[in-house]
Amino acid sequence: MTVRGVDVSSYQAADFPTAGLGFVFVKVTEGLSYVNPKLSGQRTTARQAGLTTGYYHYPHIANSPVSEADHFLGQLDLAAGDLIALDWEWYGQKVTAAQARAYKKTWLAHVKSKAPRHRVGLYSDRNNWTTVDTDSDCGDFLWIADTTTAGHPRIRHPWTFHQYSAAGGVDRDVADFPDAAALRAWAAGTPTSTTPPEEDDMPQWNEGRVSAGPDATTVAVPHGNAWHAYPSRALHLVYDEIGDSEAVATVRVAVHNGTAWSPPTEVKVTAGGGAADVDLTSSDVKVSLQTASSGVSYAIETY
Repeated sequence: MTVRGVDVSSYQAADFPTAGLGFVFVKVTEGLSYVNPKLSGQRTTARQAGLTTGYYHYPHIANSPVSEADHFLGQLDLAAGDLIALDWEWYGQKVTAAQARAYKKTWLAHVKSKAPRHRVGLYSDRNNWTTVDTDSDCGDFLWIADTTTAGHPRIRHPWTFHQYSAAGGVDRDVADFPDAAALRAWAAGTPTSTTPPEEDDMPQWNEGRVSAGPDATTVAVPHGNAWHAYPSRALHLVYDEIGDSEAVATVRVAVHNGTAWSPPTEVKVTAGGGAADVDLTSSDVKVSLQTASSGVSYAIETY
């Protein structure tokens, strides 16, 4: 079973509906100056309803993560059991994947040092998590956004919250707990750093850079002991071009199914435009990637 919740910002009412909910995440700040004008009212609504309450910050990646974190922390009135999250998105911002990764690492560490008694986690959509992130560092918890069946995000990493829909003009989430009491107990506990157990029985995934030039980069499609339980797999391509959000890289993609190579197809990847996805099948064993552009990354995912 899961616990249902929502996340709200200035687009939702201060007295948002709470019936049937166990938790809420409230937007607090964005960048270095914005503060959600409905923060106080939404916080009051959440507390009066007895909801586990989280607070999140939307970054401007080019700014100092420490300065933005301090701006965020300065608006909070934290109570025991409150959660904190970085909304790791940067739509329309001309920044590189490397900048986004560095911002995440610094922000999470700084906030944790300032609020050590609270769980500090990461919100990320599935695309950023599978194609931009490289270290799986999500702090104390992962809040993953993937529009699919509630409680079944298409990722391998353990998750705590899943944003699965925006139906009715509000983002809808579930938490991976049997009931609201279990969620409250977890939120109120003192977090400890743990290393996730090895998942030898899980399918694996590969990621890296595509070498620029005439020679192709060949990448194995991962297999594992529980491969049959994960019928879907995909290739994600991202173009990390500094300073030009309109730049386009062309990647020639060929797939080997264990018997022969498929004819190559050209895939266009736009800098700052998210991932270009190529579906793979259960019989595919490797892919060949060739591009003239520097800065193209790949990730092969099984789910």
